[in-house]
Amino acid sequence: MLTQIYEVSTPGEAKALSELGVDHIGILVGDGTFPRELSLSSAAAVRAAVKLPSITSALFLSANLDLIAEMARALAPDIIHLGASPELLIPADCARLREIVPNASIMRSIPVVGEEAVALACSYQDAVDFVLLDSHKPGDKQIGALGITHDWEISERIAQAVRAPTILAGGLGPENVADAIRRVRPAGVDSKTKTDLVGTHMKDLERVRAFVTAAKETASDR
Repeated sequence: MLTQIYEVSTPGEAKALSELGVDHIGILVGDGTFPRELSLSSAAAVRAAVKLPSITSALFLSANLDLIAEMARALAPDIIHLGASPELLIPADCARLREIVPNASIMRSIPVVGEEAVALACSYQDAVDFVLLDSHKPGDKQIGALGITHDWEISERIAQAVRAPTILAGGLGPENVADAIRRVRPAGVDSKTKTDLVGTHMKDLERVRAFVTAAKETASDR
């Protein structure tokens, strides 16, 4: 069971999460258009602190492929995570980015807001290496970071339907991750809001530890 934690903003956090056994350490990267985006130099310092076997996932909320490609080539993350809403980055864009930056895996966020999410996820499966199933507020230009769960029944159907590995996100924390894994049976689970220190965007390391432990133990019991 893969574990993925966002959003890591300092080298110290990255090192600590590596030591806790987090598989994918997520960094929000951009040009400052969206709140809390790290600059390229700050993201590079965080990336340098990640220790194997943990790997880095760079989340881009922008839909500007040229900007994403330029920053991804400079940062060289293991995973390029695309979080723009689906009408802004279509499967063909993901396939193009795969060609431009061939050494990185591509992860695509899918908004799970209704039955149409199943077909949407399937439309990306040949253009990406992972799909991330997340909550979404219609009208937002980006997907996720709402701290709320969505319909896990739909996510379970997606996890069974798509060929690409699925990462379940959306309001997951130590308290509900085991139930989520049993219900959806994803390849991995993601947490941001529910592993933050209350009132901040800094990571609560004890909650991260509990999240990772619960996820790994539940997966071993299946």
